[in-house]
Amino acid sequence: MFGLSEVALLLIVLIVLLGVRKLPGLVRSAGQASRVFKSEARALRTQDAPPTAGPVVEGTVLPRDDRS
Repeated sequence: MFGLSEVALLLIVLIVLLGVRKLPGLVRSAGQASRVFKSEARALRTQDAPPTAGPVVEGTVLPRDDRS
């Protein structure tokens, strides 16, 4: 992945290119986008989950009388 020196260099380049004033807004919007992405991924994961079976009820099975 990235080491500490690469992350520091990336931060310095961002500060130089964007300026100190725009950096907090950029970080805030990146965090918000990350939260939206996580919530959508979680929603997709629960949507694709197989349906759970209902509670098990003990008893006997009776034949159906409505066959025609």
